[in-house]
Amino acid sequence: MNAAEFTVLGVDHGLNRTGYAVITQAGHKFTCLTGGTIVTTPRESLEQRLKHIYDELSAIIRQWQPGAMAVEEAIYAQNVRTALLMGQARGAVLIAGANAGLKIAQYAPKKIKSAVVGNGSAAKEQVQFMVSRILGLTQPPESFDTTDAMAVAICHLNRLKINP
Repeated sequence: MNAAEFTVLGVDHGLNRTGYAVITQAGHKFTCLTGGTIVTTPRESLEQRLKHIYDELSAIIRQWQPGAMAVEEAIYAQNVRTALLMGQARGAVLIAGANAGLKIAQYAPKKIKSAVVGNGSAAKEQVQFMVSRILGLTQPPESFDTTDAMAVAICHLNRLKINP
């Protein structure tokens, strides 16, 4: 990696599905090094699900050694139980990044969409389309979870250009 290149791990947290993407930027070119979805099942205990998310993200961090992590801020959920579970998954994500010594940036969903699409109220399909274009992907990401992780990483890289 040269001095003008920077790598970010973007994460879209969720208890059932946590999207991740490692995006690098060199000059004006964004490249996706890896991306996917960490899936847990309700058949597992909550503790095992959180551990699975933590372990998978820790392995991704060790393998790709990003310079920072970018995470979507906690979102409002109408169901209190859902909000608590999402918060616990988010905690596992943040601890994986903190234990690796990463700087962690957090962005509101509207800010992420605005940075990628130019519209804070963009539909998931619009975000997927723009992420695919920005990264030069021949196929769209496997899931919206992966797309959202790519989008948060792109948002952070764009912010670094503005505020180095």
